[in-house]
Parts: sequence; C-alpha cells; structure tokens
Amino acid sequence: MALLQQKLLPSLLVIFGISAAVSAGNGNDAAPNVTRLTDLFGHLTFNHGFTEFFGGSNIQPINNGSYANLILNKSSGSGLVSQSKYYYGFFSAAIKLPSGYTSGVVVAFYMSNADLFPHKHDEIDIELLGHEKRKDWVLQTNMYGNGSVSTGREEKFRLWFDPTEQYHHYSFIWNSHHIVFLVDNIPVREILYNDAISSVYPSKPMSVYATIWDGSEWATHGGKYPVDYKYAPFVASFGEMEMDGCTFDPKKQGVSCSKGSVSSRDPVDGEEFAKLSEQQRMGMEWARKKLMFYSYCKDSSRFKVLPPECKAK
Repeated sequence: MALLQQKLLPSLLVIFGISAAVSAGNGNDAAPNVTRLTDLFGHLTFNHGFTEFFGGSNIQPINNGSYANLILNKSSGSGLVSQSKYYYGFFSAAIKLPSGYTSGVVVAFYMSNADLFPHKHDEIDIELLGHEKRKDWVLQTNMYGNGSVSTGREEKFRLWFDPTEQYHHYSFIWNSHHIVFLVDNIPVREILYNDAISSVYPSKPMSVYATIWDGSEWATHGGKYPVDYKYAPFVASFGEMEMDGCTFDPKKQGVSCSKGSVSSRDPVDGEEFAKLSEQQRMGMEWARKKLMFYSYCKDSSRFKVLPPECKAK
C-alpha cells in the first residue's frame, strides 16, 4: 500500500505484550484496558486508498489527504469508496461526528459488494445514528450475506464518550473465523462463523465505504425526528484509515494476501485475529452489559421464530 504512515513504536509495544488503556472512560466507570489493534497497521491517505463515491464538492480532503471531511447539506450527502476490493482483513477509521442537533443523520463506515452482486450482496455495517440530543449518538452494527436483507441483524449501542469532541476508532475484523466490531479497540460484538450462520455469512470480496447521508425515514426513533437542515451543514471527519487483508483482482478473478504492516501481523489467519483474547472478551462483556440496548436476537415481537444463529448462542 502506497504512502503508509507507519506507527512503529505503538506496534512494538503491542508485540512485546504491553497493552494500552482506552482513554474514554467516565470517572469510576472507565472503559477497560485492551490491546490496541489499530496500532498494528499503517494509515492510508484518502488520495491513495479511496475514490469519490458520491457528493463531489461535499468531500473535502484535509491534512494533505490524510483526513477528509464528509458533508451532508440540503443538496447532498457524500461518500468515498476504496480503490481495492477486499476478501477478509482488518478495517478501521477514526471518526469525529457532527455536533449539535443531528436527528436523521447517518454516518457509516461499512463494506459492501452490492455493485457486483445486486441480488446476492454481502454487507458489514457500522452506522452511527444522529439524535435530537447532542451526545446521544447511537452505534448500530449489522451484517448481511448472500442477499439476506429481509432479516436485519442489528445490534445497537450507546457510546461511553462524546463522539463529537475528538476522533474515536470504529473498526471491524472479517475473516473465516468471525466478524468482530470494535470501538476504540474494545470489541462490542462478535459474529462467530458456524453452521447456523454459514448461509448468510459474508463470503465474497467487498469494497470499503465511508459516507454521510440523510436517513430521516428510519435513523432516529424510527423516523420520528427527520433531518432539520437549519442546522446544516453536518460534517463528519474521517482519518487514520486502515485496510489490511486480502485484495481481490477483478481481472484475474483472484485474491492476493500480503502482510503489509510493519509488524507483519495477519488479520486473516493470525492468532490474535482468529480468536478474541481473554482481555478482549472481558472488554466485550463490559460493553454489551453496559452499552447494548437492542439485539435482534432478543426481539420476539419482530421475529415469531428467531433466526437460527440466535438459538446457537
């Protein structure tokens, strides 16, 4: 990957077993310490990792292209798409969300192949949903495989920090073992690959997207509070983009896997990416107990029969 901005010292700290604390706690209820996976890989500039998806002038590169502001106003939202398609890997973005009244606004960092497989597409979603109260952004995670869009697998979380004050890392691991969603390196959700979910598990190469758009119809309290453009423009700032894993060559119809980071860590089959550590599992238990307020697996009013993977847990 061109123009990778390597972070050698933090990577070496992790290599030698020194894990860093997540600095996002509130007083006595601080977030737990976890290994910082985001320190293992280099950053891609937007000029060398992404191209315009939509929005034109509403995309504003800053800091020599290492960061980009994505803007939603009355004329349009905006978005970027990766130049490469990936088949498994580690993907991360540092995001600073719009402040103030943000009902109906959706900021998303996700993977999809709907452009190649419109009827059988795969998708892994991190969606940040705006709110009528400044600090109450909601994190929604979701996953589709082979066009299984009729069954949303949403889980929703409150954040333990104000996401509008500074950048925070939103990441996911996708490989043949599991999908893991992380916030500031703390796992908040794990989808294990098993027989119960294999038919809807993402299984085809996908692009990476960073977007901001109008989700008035559903994003805030089921559409009760739409976007109010008197508070526009809404600006989401993205940076510290990490995309490391196997890339897909559409011409050769083949996948190439290379270890491009200074630490030579392997997010596809490496031990620390194939299974959560005890430390990570404790962090996830903390996040789910404290912060999760919706899981599709507990929504019996929505599903007369719960999806099979819910019973397998």
